[in-house]
Amino acid sequence: MSEEMVIALGSDHAGFPLKRRMRDYMDQQGIRYIDYGCFSENSVDYPDFAHRAAVSVSSRLTRYGLLICGTGIGVSITANKVPGIRAALCCTPFMAEMARKHNDANILALGARTTSYEQAIEMLEIFLNTPFAGDRHHGRVAKIHRLTGR
Repeated sequence: MSEEMVIALGSDHAGFPLKRRMRDYMDQQGIRYIDYGCFSENSVDYPDFAHRAAVSVSSRLTRYGLLICGTGIGVSITANKVPGIRAALCCTPFMAEMARKHNDANILALGARTTSYEQAIEMLEIFLNTPFAGDRHHGRVAKIHRLTGR
C-alpha cells in the first residue's frame, strides 16, 4: 500500500457501528482516511454520505472508498451514480478480490447487518492490496464507462 493512499469512509446509522470499528482498525494499521459521516446511530439517509465519499474518490481526493449501510445495497447504488465510480458490494473475500482484479473497483461496499467485523477486515485488506489485472479487463471497464457516458 502506498503512503499517499487515503480512503473515503461513509455510512448511514445502521453502518455506523461497523464503520467506527473499521476506523479504529485503520488507525491501528496506519491507513489514512477521511470520514464523510455519519457520526452517530441517529437515523440518517444513506445517499447523503455515500455520495460525499464517492465524489471524493471520483475527484481523486481519496484513492478508494469504504461505504457501509445495513445491507450495502443502498450505498453501492448511490455511489455508482457518480461518474468514474465502480462500487462493488462484496459479501466474501473472493468477491473483494475479483472486484479489484477484474473490475478495478474503487469503492468497497459492505452490509453491516450481513457482514461480521472479521469478514469486513479481511475484505478491506484484500480490496486494498489486490491490484487490477488490466489486460482484457481494461477494455471491459472502459466499455462500462462508455455505456454509461461516464
